[in-house]
Amino acid sequence: MSAEATTNERASILLVDDMEDNLIALEAVLGSLNEPLVRARSGEEAMKALLRQHFALVLLDVRMPGMDGFETAANIKRLDQTKDVPIIFLTGADDDSGYAFRGYATGAADYLTKPFDPWVLRAKVTVFLDLHRKNQQLERLLAQEQADYGEVGTRLVELEAALEGNTPDLPALRERVRELRQLVARGRL
Repeated sequence: MSAEATTNERASILLVDDMEDNLIALEAVLGSLNEPLVRARSGEEAMKALLRQHFALVLLDVRMPGMDGFETAANIKRLDQTKDVPIIFLTGADDDSGYAFRGYATGAADYLTKPFDPWVLRAKVTVFLDLHRKNQQLERLLAQEQADYGEVGTRLVELEAALEGNTPDLPALRERVRELRQLVARGRL
């Protein structure tokens, strides 16, 4: 689906790693998804990027100078605007075994060790992109349902006002009732 995604459906992925080689490897693995890949070389850069634009997913290195991955994740989860963005931690295989626990405790959705299997990483990212698109679709449906509900309310008020008149126009009232039925049937309100 990602190759067919329209501009509005494209889901940016934030790649956070202080090592250029790792960023190049991530871009090589994820490039075939045809989604915007945005680089950040530090936790600070990642936070700036997250405040500038919306991301479907963050791939975050654990060990970085300055603000490490755990601090960055904690900051991401602390902000209302970014708290729901899933994070996949990436770390070296020789890192402390407690890192995985700490990563999940910080709010990670997943945790992979380097060197990672490109197929596994791409599959995991694809799942998160699909979830992101489904959430967007649900938000659009909810907004449409709320708009339809408001329109039904407005039309009911108009009907009530028309019924309070001295000589109601029955054919016009029947037409309004028919339109309301169609609106309700469309939205299943």
